[in-house]
Amino acid sequence: MDNTLLQKLFNAHQNKRFIPSRNDIGTIMNDLLGVLFPQHADYEISDISEIKSKLVQVKSKLKKIIKNLNNTDNTDALVSQFFDNLPTVYESLLKDAEAICKGDPAAFDIQEVIRIYPGFLAIYYHRIAHEFYKMNINYLPRILSENVHSKTGIDIHPGAKIGDYFCIDHGTGIVIGETTTIGNWVKIYQGVTLGALSVEKGMAKTKRHPTINDHVVIYAGATILGGKTIIGHHSIVGGNTWLTRSVAPNSKTYYKG
Repeated sequence: MDNTLLQKLFNAHQNKRFIPSRNDIGTIMNDLLGVLFPQHADYEISDISEIKSKLVQVKSKLKKIIKNLNNTDNTDALVSQFFDNLPTVYESLLKDAEAICKGDPAAFDIQEVIRIYPGFLAIYYHRIAHEFYKMNINYLPRILSENVHSKTGIDIHPGAKIGDYFCIDHGTGIVIGETTTIGNWVKIYQGVTLGALSVEKGMAKTKRHPTINDHVVIYAGATILGGKTIIGHHSIVGGNTWLTRSVAPNSKTYYKG
């Protein structure tokens, strides 16, 4: 074998950064999911102290991961901040489950939505990932988003800002970009892309993805692009529609073949 290649491979191994495995992160997320939502727990809780104990275990695992990722002395503060925000995240997730249940006539009840629906799982992962994204923790937010992407086919960048009562129906093929802003009571069907127009790397810190205001429904296959594109409240975007311009509130926009 070429010695030059061997040297390059050796150098790469010496210079690698710690990035936790997706399996390790997935285990933590499943542990937390089971605590927050008993529909996902494979155990019975007989005392409130048992819930506290399981949260302590999750906290310990997270602390170890974040310490290795950030290599800083503020690991305890970051983990405490996450758990301080967890009640708000939990309430948002309950609202999401309610919105999915109300938005899908085929849903039997909220229990089914929480336990089975890929849209709810995608939102769960996203809301957790978004908290870590706001704390500027290296790698972890994107690992979370890619974990659930592989499970559900739903690709939500951890930077996307999503309001309450978010309903994903079916979900496969949805793509939501980093600087997307989504309001309350928004419903999105499969194959929707909320993306950017072609941009250069230097625009990484700019608003590149659309804003979707409250009570908007976006049907299957629609593509909405651009940081200046705003979909006004109570609007409907029809299936397979392509938009690079803003839409006024209370509008109906459809693809004309």
